[in-house]
Amino acid sequence: MRATLRWAHSDLRTHRGEALFLVLATAGIVVSLLLATALFGYATNPWQRVFTQARGAHVWLHTAPSADTGKLTGLDGVESVTGPYPTASATLASRGARAAVELRGTPEEPSVGRPLLASGHWLDPANPDGVVLESRLARALLAAPGDTLTLPGTDRTVTVLGVADSAEKRYRPGEQPGLVWAQPSAVGEPRGRVVALRLTDPEDTDYAVQRAVTVLGSGAVSEVSTWKQARAEAQGDNRLLGQVLGLFGLGALVAAGLAVHGAIGTRIRGHLRDISVLKAIGFTPGQVVRVFLFQHLAYALLGALAAAAVVQGLGSRIPGRLGDAVGVWHGLPGHTVALLVVPVTVVLFIGATTGLAAWRAGRVPPVPVPRRAASPGGRLSGAARSALGLRLPPALVLGWHRAFSRRLRSPATVARLALPLLLIVVAMSAWTTIDRFDGRPEQVGLPTSLTVHADSGLTDRAARTVLEDDPQVAAAYPGVEVAALVPGQTATIALRGLGTRQDPYPYSLAEGRAATGRDEAVAGQGLLALLDARVGDWVRITVGDQPQVLHIVGRSIEPENAGRVISTSLDTLRENDPGLGPTLYELRLRPGADPDAVADRLTAAGEGHLDVHAVPNPADGLSPLRGVIVGLIVVLALIGLIELLTAIGGTVREGERDLLALKAIGLSPRQITAITVVSTGCTALVAAILATGLGVPLAHWLIDAQGASSGIGSGIAAGPSAWLLLLLGAAAVAGATALAALPASRAARRRLADTLSAVA
Repeated sequence: MRATLRWAHSDLRTHRGEALFLVLATAGIVVSLLLATALFGYATNPWQRVFTQARGAHVWLHTAPSADTGKLTGLDGVESVTGPYPTASATLASRGARAAVELRGTPEEPSVGRPLLASGHWLDPANPDGVVLESRLARALLAAPGDTLTLPGTDRTVTVLGVADSAEKRYRPGEQPGLVWAQPSAVGEPRGRVVALRLTDPEDTDYAVQRAVTVLGSGAVSEVSTWKQARAEAQGDNRLLGQVLGLFGLGALVAAGLAVHGAIGTRIRGHLRDISVLKAIGFTPGQVVRVFLFQHLAYALLGALAAAAVVQGLGSRIPGRLGDAVGVWHGLPGHTVALLVVPVTVVLFIGATTGLAAWRAGRVPPVPVPRRAASPGGRLSGAARSALGLRLPPALVLGWHRAFSRRLRSPATVARLALPLLLIVVAMSAWTTIDRFDGRPEQVGLPTSLTVHADSGLTDRAARTVLEDDPQVAAAYPGVEVAALVPGQTATIALRGLGTRQDPYPYSLAEGRAATGRDEAVAGQGLLALLDARVGDWVRITVGDQPQVLHIVGRSIEPENAGRVISTSLDTLRENDPGLGPTLYELRLRPGADPDAVADRLTAAGEGHLDVHAVPNPADGLSPLRGVIVGLIVVLALIGLIELLTAIGGTVREGERDLLALKAIGLSPRQITAITVVSTGCTALVAAILATGLGVPLAHWLIDAQGASSGIGSGIAAGPSAWLLLLLGAAAVAGATALAALPASRAARRRLADTLSAVA
């Protein structure tokens, strides 16, 4: 045992840098995987907790006031029904902030979908103007219990009695109205009613919705929302962050395992005589294997323990969403198990790759086998001899030859070095895609910057005059958005009519063409997936009791409503309903305009009749991803550095046999050094070219696949610029040559006796 420890200590002193990089790379991998685990838990658990404690409803149906909802209690699979509650649309204002809301008349706390009070108290019949706000709506309005809110356009005010968490779809400015629970008398004249269903089997949600709509009549149901939609919305960007961290963490783990495997293999080839001596003095093959195995397990264990300690002790202090996720994760039931399983899994994986490489060391014979005078493929090729005949620098020709003359080792070295570079290219593509949402939103389904809703006190002509008079507004597209039932009556989608045939709305199309003719429309990926439809199909949807048949001529990139959107012109919808007028306006601003400043001016010019919101950008929720990408690139660079050091060590050792011959033909130490440097640089260059060639299409495929699964649709990916890819390749080659220069120079100036010993 003592001899084993002395050997391991000697090897550590010889390879300090490699050991340090392995510890740091392992720590980075474990941190990435632990943060991914925390984000997955954070994405799911808060909503699940609210849903469970509130006995959340699996289906919410918005119906006409005349609908006979009593029929729903007898449906198979329905455990309980709550409601109906009268509803009305309104706008609340507080401290300069405005929000569209749904007033819901709730005389007592519901038995299904009960709001969980976070502060304040429930409605009081003695206070008819008291309301309870959904927590996200309260944050948007900067409201707390005791505050007074106004209803613009009226002389009414309401008092906030409490703030509550809900498992229903959350408030999203310009997309989803916020929930306000109030006394039925505060609702006034209800425009509809809402009823909640709790099912015996949540997986039968689609069937239950279909039965409910059939019983009530499609004309009586205006909107359907389910627990699956609410859960997916609550998980949102947190789940995406977790997926990114998990994907890159696993990729980095594979790259690290391959780097360790290559490092040990190279070290074994360089210590064949030492290993033979160990066996000659009594070491068994198992002891030799354990020397390498325990040594690298110790490095991995040290990095894993350090990572677990950092995440546990300092993870909650990370600014932003990552810190919040780790803080919530600490209180989840599976936290301790994950904190143990993830580091152990990483250490075991690295141990497995180490064992495969160390097994070769156990097979080294006790008596050293003399090396062959020339390795397979060691002779100069015809192209190399021709290059030398053309008086090209010998260092360049011989360096290229040395890099790729080893038939099996050379491709393996290139592949191991290309993997971390490939993952870096994918990470850069993710960064570039986020920049595309920020800098070129019109290319990813966000051609407008502001959405304006006008109340009944302002006519269409007056509203457009106010909007178009602003010097920073380039165009104002009138439109309307309504909920529509899909065929089969299992879900609702958004039907939008934006722009006119004379002034069409500038959709971002990924397939097909723009909708220019009668009954033509473009649809989002989420809708096409829901209906199992394709571009070119005709679809029939129902708005109230009126069917609408549309021809899908294109697929648009739709960041809103999970892509469950079908869009046509306002003229097309008016053909089915001549009295239909615009209820919203999408504003395209001039380059350089400040959306917040324009919104403030329009709100003031509208004199309380305009509700102006910024169009939500998915990139706003992905800002933490930038820091994650930087951290992942650092980890991948460390893994690449380990592989570079391995490649350099192998190249220097392989060159020891040729050192005497190179000196005999008159090459100077500087030229011999240049051969090793060129060999390492060529290996890095080929790896960079391979990583770029495979990484860019792989990144496009991964990003577009994520876009398609989220409903936005494929076509959102943006690769790094050519200059950025050239910079990455140049950095890899420059780093490789710089790292190779010193050991190559030392090897070229070795004494003759040392060189003869290496060849022996």
